[in-house]
Amino acid sequence: MSDDSQQQCPKCDSPYGYTDGQLWTCPECFHEWTLEEKAAEEAAAVFYDVNGNQLVDGDAVTVVKDLKAGGSTIKSGTKVKKIRLLDDMVNGHDISCKIDGVGQVYLKCSVVKKA
Repeated sequence: MSDDSQQQCPKCDSPYGYTDGQLWTCPECFHEWTLEEKAAEEAAAVFYDVNGNQLVDGDAVTVVKDLKAGGSTIKSGTKVKKIRLLDDMVNGHDISCKIDGVGQVYLKCSVVKKA
């Protein structure tokens, strides 16, 4: 796929995006974008732990400090498996996960390290 003739749609991943002057258009979902917007979105979608290691969906992480979650406390050193990174933050949190004994919670990248 060449930058000059087609681009993959950043919204629905269709490979048939075409240029119409300054904008690229997806014929399947009708999303419009510029190459600069697409590059900024791809760069912004990178997540790093407290030590600067890149995180990806499915990683296992360890909580680095005690956290209050509802009526319970998530202790420092708690290991969390199969995290899911969020495209849209929830109250400043960018990780969704399940923790045994606590349930579904949201965490920030700044309080975990890659296991």
